[in-house]
Amino acid sequence: MAYDEYLANRIREVLAQQPGVDEKPMFGGLAFLLGGHMAVAVSSKGGLMVRVVPDDTESLLQRAHVSPMVMAGRETRGWLRVDAAGLKTTRQLTSWISRGVDYARSLPPK
Repeated sequence: MAYDEYLANRIREVLAQQPGVDEKPMFGGLAFLLGGHMAVAVSSKGGLMVRVVPDDTESLLQRAHVSPMVMAGRETRGWLRVDAAGLKTTRQLTSWISRGVDYARSLPPK
């Protein structure tokens, strides 16, 4: 399944003022990286993958439309999947993107 081009364009609009954003096809989707670290990605399974502070994972999973990201059969701490229903408004999308960007910027550049 291809990723959602409309969602990718919405992400580009939100990230337009951020310096040093790179796009890279990954896992059948499209990742947005800052300093070499993935912040968010349009998932080929729909919705958004978001990198978050690992210690915030459990509390964020309590939100509507949020589920753990599972890779190779394991939940990946510090990564969440947000369904399209939780990204309908620009405010919702921007909030998730900001979480991913903030965390990616807190890491040392690769």
